[in-house]
Amino acid sequence: MVKMLRSTLMKLTNYLFLSVICFGFSFVGQAQETVSLVKLMADIEAQFDVKFSYSVNDVENVDVNEPSEAYTLNQVIAYLNENTLLNFKFLNDRYITVSTLDKTISVCGILVSHDTGEPIFGASVILNNSTKGGITDVNGRFQLDNVPLNKTIVISFLGYETQKIQANALLSRNGNCKTILIKEEAEVLNRVLISKFLTTGLQKRSDGSTVLNTEKFGILPGLTEPDILQSIQALPGVESVNESIANINVRGGTNDQNLMLWDGIKMYHSGHFFGLISAYNPYLTDKVVVTKNGTSSEFSDGVSSTVNMFTKNKLNTKLSGGAGLNLLHADAFLEIPITNKVALHVSGRRSFTDFYNSPTYDTYFERSFQDSELTTNSDNISESNRSSEFFFYDYSAKLLFDLNENHKIRVNAIGISNNLDYTESFVNTDGETESKTSNLKQENIGVGANWSANWSARFNSEFVAFYSNYNVDAIDYRIETDQKLTQTNEVIETGIKLKTNYSVNNNLHLLNGYQFSEIGILNETTVSAPSYERTKKDVLLNHALFTEAEFNKNRTYFRIGVRANYFQKFNKLLIEPRLNFRQKLSNRFTTKLQGEFKNQSATQVVDFQDDFLGVENRRWILADEENIPISTSKQGSFGFEFNHNNLMIDVEGFYKLVTGVTAKNQGFYNNFQYLNASGNYTAKGVEFLINKTANKYSAWFSYTYSINDYEFKAFTPSVFPNNVDIRHSVSLAFNYDVLQNLKLSIGGIWRTGRPYTKPVAGNETVRDGNTTLVNYDTPNSENLDAFQRLDASLNYYFNITKSVKASFRAGVLNILDRQNSINRYYEVDPNDSESAIQIDNTSLGLTPNVSFRVKF
Repeated sequence: MVKMLRSTLMKLTNYLFLSVICFGFSFVGQAQETVSLVKLMADIEAQFDVKFSYSVNDVENVDVNEPSEAYTLNQVIAYLNENTLLNFKFLNDRYITVSTLDKTISVCGILVSHDTGEPIFGASVILNNSTKGGITDVNGRFQLDNVPLNKTIVISFLGYETQKIQANALLSRNGNCKTILIKEEAEVLNRVLISKFLTTGLQKRSDGSTVLNTEKFGILPGLTEPDILQSIQALPGVESVNESIANINVRGGTNDQNLMLWDGIKMYHSGHFFGLISAYNPYLTDKVVVTKNGTSSEFSDGVSSTVNMFTKNKLNTKLSGGAGLNLLHADAFLEIPITNKVALHVSGRRSFTDFYNSPTYDTYFERSFQDSELTTNSDNISESNRSSEFFFYDYSAKLLFDLNENHKIRVNAIGISNNLDYTESFVNTDGETESKTSNLKQENIGVGANWSANWSARFNSEFVAFYSNYNVDAIDYRIETDQKLTQTNEVIETGIKLKTNYSVNNNLHLLNGYQFSEIGILNETTVSAPSYERTKKDVLLNHALFTEAEFNKNRTYFRIGVRANYFQKFNKLLIEPRLNFRQKLSNRFTTKLQGEFKNQSATQVVDFQDDFLGVENRRWILADEENIPISTSKQGSFGFEFNHNNLMIDVEGFYKLVTGVTAKNQGFYNNFQYLNASGNYTAKGVEFLINKTANKYSAWFSYTYSINDYEFKAFTPSVFPNNVDIRHSVSLAFNYDVLQNLKLSIGGIWRTGRPYTKPVAGNETVRDGNTTLVNYDTPNSENLDAFQRLDASLNYYFNITKSVKASFRAGVLNILDRQNSINRYYEVDPNDSESAIQIDNTSLGLTPNVSFRVKF
């Protein structure tokens, strides 16, 4: 009986306990029930005698948990502001407005690659039509505070599809952030490996090439504009021994050995101010791809490197543009939507150096014209009787036509011009004052068309045609001899290219194509007294077939191809194999192997006979396979990379042999100066780079060691150092984001001096008939003092209005005002024919610059 009673009591206790628990959960559930916001506002109006003013569309589908019955009216309104995406605001004691206006929230997200599942570092996250934003951190995370509720967040990253997301979809609740998957653009297998390389906007790809994204470009020491050809000199193995972007030396090569392409148009001219400023306006240039080795078989020419520039290629539905100026020039660009399928992009830039001489202009002028007639003319013409006027401009235009999603047509045009007028006044024999104006004009005009077609999900094609015309013309009046000298160098090239891409699967692509080019080069010289005329014109036709396979899967990347070049005039066939291989050994270590054969038929020769007022003494010439052979190169490189926690260490050894160079092509200041012979040079060395990036800073140190020697069998000695043999080169820099919109950069360059040749001590000159020449010693046996330069930049961004952004930039080149010798040669002393005088060309001195830009 007792046991039965105990059992009954236990069952009753359990029942009561379960009932209490269930009741408690039921109570909590009832307490947490949501109600329609419309119904809740009606209850509040009745309870507190107030009125809500709202749009039905804003509140009709909104549910909310009921606030506590003990809340006052103010507490209820505060509760609704906190727990809804609406803004409740008292107009007075009785009326309350409800809207989405002025409502700000905190948003966050984690950006992840859809293809690899890895977080993406350095992606741009910006509020649409504003400058407010940031970048993703090493974990792919971003957070923005005080974001208007109705704003759109734009997420973009080079090589990936741009995403636009409403702010309320990224609402941050208790630190929990939404994961956002972003897909790679279908155009390439060649994935971005390092998203923030040296600075934002510089990225490294699987094939070892470097991509410069001008729109997202961060900051580099000394620069106030994202100068394309100045910026790539931050890369190891890329420098200019005479501080000119018109003379970029890649792994010991000369400037004419760099293939310059602008939207598929081959360009023969690269610099304003005769080499100190890039001639390509960066504000419509979308990206620049720099390749030092392992080039795709699609490209030839440029036995040292390929610099491939692409302008913006997408149609925008809204008008956008920008303008800016610095102490040298002003520029503007516009992206104009005409219809849903047609748009026009235009840009223009012009210097104002012909009517205003800023301190920056004075420094550039002194550097550019220090060895020309403008500064070294005869003493019988005083400074007051000489004047010069210099200006430059460039323009570009692009017509975009999307026939449909699969067929797109683009038409491009670009123009680049430098103009120099030099006037000398003198008193003639009749006592009258006369003046004669010499002129130097340098231009490159290019026109191109492109048709890209997607025939299926796996197969697409592209057809490219272009025309390029380069001219340098000079009219030089020489008062001392009453002589008029006219000189012309003209290059005209037309070309077509058809290529096809076939995707075997997601990992393997096949490229095939054909290219035809016709190049003609004219060199002309006329003299008035005594009468003399020399004209030479050469034309060369080239046919090429190319094919390659590109594979990228897991840890392995390779691209292997071959190009066959047929020169119709010489009945000559050149076969060029290409290799680019990359293998990831672990999550941190990678090995890479690259190799290529290349050729080029157009090169530049250096003429020391006062060509083009002494400012521009390089002429383009064409190979004839007799005195001027086709230049060829063979290059190989091997290296390792370490990449962990945004610390990258890159070590790469290279070997390059370039044959078919001529003595006139190299511009010797020695006993070989007026001789002509063919030879080669061999460059070999090691490039080392260490780069650490984080959210707020980026720092890097690079070192290049190389040995670069000529071999000319017709000369004695036959082997001697190359004119650009720089044994040791060091660069380092540090970028820091002081504030979200304030960036600072400081860095420096140190390298050993370039070689030069001294006269023979005690026997400095020698007679050759009626001419006295400098008697040079062993070629390039001496070196200039080391080159050193320290630079700094400051960038500040701000909003003028919601849709108009602005930036102010300041930069200083050569802060320490160091007088670096960049070239040295000798001339016979006019006062003593048995002695030689030393001529030194020096680098830019202290060069400040500032710029102001607006963008809408």
